[in-house]
Amino acid sequence: MDHRTAIIEALRDSREGLDTKALADVVGLHQNTVRWHLAALVDAGLVAALPERRRGRGRPSTLYRLTGEGVAHDRDEYRALAAMLTAVVASDEHGEARAYEQGVRHGRRLQAEQQGREPLDVLDREGFAVEQRGDTIEMRRCPFYALAADSPQVICTLHQGIIDGALAESGSTCYVDRLDPFVEPSLCVAHLSPGLLRTGR
Repeated sequence: MDHRTAIIEALRDSREGLDTKALADVVGLHQNTVRWHLAALVDAGLVAALPERRRGRGRPSTLYRLTGEGVAHDRDEYRALAAMLTAVVASDEHGEARAYEQGVRHGRRLQAEQQGREPLDVLDREGFAVEQRGDTIEMRRCPFYALAADSPQVICTLHQGIIDGALAESGSTCYVDRLDPFVEPSLCVAHLSPGLLRTGR
């Protein structure tokens, strides 16, 4: 178990939240190291920092608690739910088109929420580990690898829509003409072409 997973598990076991010292004691790390990991978890939206409710004088400690996303993070039951919903979409004759359209909407929303960032930066922050090489976008990490391996027609199509949506929202005149999943075990490649965003796949 890595350090951040250990911190998440410690917070999952605490209803009231834990301060830095308590977390350091539980996970066996220096407080400064715990603070560094907490800052990353807060930035990722998995942990919230709240002042401790206390009576009397003195500066209240900062307590850390899991957000809703943090509670769901890496839970098997949510993976099972995602797998079931993916199977429902895959069984729908229009599922692939609907997955693409939803991806486009999500990509546009992500790009709009992070105005000023390049689309590749937005995708990178979503966990895709992207790098552009000419007219291709290489993605060396899939945030939903297990689902994509079982249902690429749904998950990879959804991802293609996310890229297209982010590109369109940024004003780009390119779209993903083809997405090749699993060119290598940890590499998917999106091929870009000039033109307007396509809908109604």
